[in-house]
Amino acid sequence: MALARLHGGPLDGQILPLGDADDKLIVPYSETQVVYNRRGEPANTGSSDGPTEIDFFFEESLDDLTTIDDDRTD
Repeated sequence: MALARLHGGPLDGQILPLGDADDKLIVPYSETQVVYNRRGEPANTGSSDGPTEIDFFFEESLDDLTTIDDDRTD
């Protein structure tokens, strides 16, 4: 099994299990989804160097991301 290492965006630094490797990940986040694109070659592809890691970089969110509760009045 390969791992997706996410860079940038709201999920920066997260590592997710990656089933069938694809060039794009669409990941649920809060009430929207965020899109990460694959860049570079897989790392750790040997038989004894741990799980394969693939870098994915933030592209966009499918809706606006809010970092503050919309109901706040201060």
